[in-house]
Amino acid sequence: MRYLVLLLCFLFTLNCSLNKVTNIHGVKFIDKKYDLIVLNKSNKNDVRKLIGPPSSVSKFDNTWFYIERKKKNQSILKLGRKKIYSNNIIVVKFNNNGIVSNKDFLNLENMNDIKVEEKITNKKFGQK
Repeated sequence: MRYLVLLLCFLFTLNCSLNKVTNIHGVKFIDKKYDLIVLNKSNKNDVRKLIGPPSSVSKFDNTWFYIERKKKNQSILKLGRKKIYSNNIIVVKFNNNGIVSNKDFLNLENMNDIKVEEKITNKKFGQK
């Protein structure tokens, strides 16, 4: 009986939170800020004031990347593993004058999956 009470107390403390914990990495509410960037009108200073400093900057051309990733805890049976349920990226390209020339919004649905080649290489030698 004593062990049963301890077990119930243990399970109760594990499940006392009804809301799952969400970890956010990067810029919050990036999808709403994307709509405020105006093509051929906004410049680097406007984008920096609106969203903040970029998460990453391209070394080859004037491209800035902004990232937002949300992870949520799964059930207790998954032993604390987190699942990505939101992964948003804004890609902002600037022309030589620092004006926005192109902007893209990527999320989980339109990101590319990497395909791995399935062919098997046959060997031309054998063991004798």
